[in-house]
Amino acid sequence: MPWNPVIYNKFKNIRFLPFFDLSDMIQEAPLMKSVDLGCGTGEQTALLVEKFKQATFIGIDSSEEMLEQAEHLKSDRLDFKRQTIEKFVESNESWDLVFSNAALQWADNHKDLFPKLIDKLNPGGQFVVQMPYQPENILNKLLYTLAESEPYRTQFKGWNRPSSVLLLDDYAQIMFDGGLSQLNISQRIYPLIAQDHHTLYEFIAGSALIPYLERLEEKEKALFIEAFKVEIANTFKKLPALYAFKRILLYGKKE
Repeated sequence: MPWNPVIYNKFKNIRFLPFFDLSDMIQEAPLMKSVDLGCGTGEQTALLVEKFKQATFIGIDSSEEMLEQAEHLKSDRLDFKRQTIEKFVESNESWDLVFSNAALQWADNHKDLFPKLIDKLNPGGQFVVQMPYQPENILNKLLYTLAESEPYRTQFKGWNRPSSVLLLDDYAQIMFDGGLSQLNISQRIYPLIAQDHHTLYEFIAGSALIPYLERLEEKEKALFIEAFKVEIANTFKKLPALYAFKRILLYGKKE
């Protein structure tokens, strides 16, 4: 999936807020062998390296475009690797910290994936994850509904991308069953104040919209974008608009 770091980082300040909240959950420990799943451009991974002086980190991402931006951040305590989450869970390595900020929502079948990720933890290891709560976020719902309507459903050949994100109760049970304690599980709203509808469009254009557009021909792509913008304008009638962007934060420690 071709990510554009420039578009994605237009909302860097908003996207960094949940990262800081998530990183505050981490308990510092000596000699933490750590992995950042879906590290993107590596900026946030580098901040973790700076914050946790006794930790070593590997940032993992499947996007070549993102990892090119991370290359200059490498150090004796920070490296990067191009790999999918699915390949990561197949490895035999174990970790003191499995961290992921706004990435695992792209992975499928969380009921199968999350136990495997938790199994990667050493005793005393920490599982620290944040994801957009797509099932309740308005722009995600508008996008999914539009793709189900004609002529787009035909153009997508029936394909759509329902969110793989589960209920909070499900994650709590998975984490408990995986032997995690000190559970800290919450949903938080990170509001975006948009002065115009284009801002709302751009916020999702750098993430959830990408897999839809890559399946369309150029002419179809332009029409789909225009239709999506109309849906946004019809939904957010009052400007400036408040977009109550929901995210879930998960923390647990392996006993």
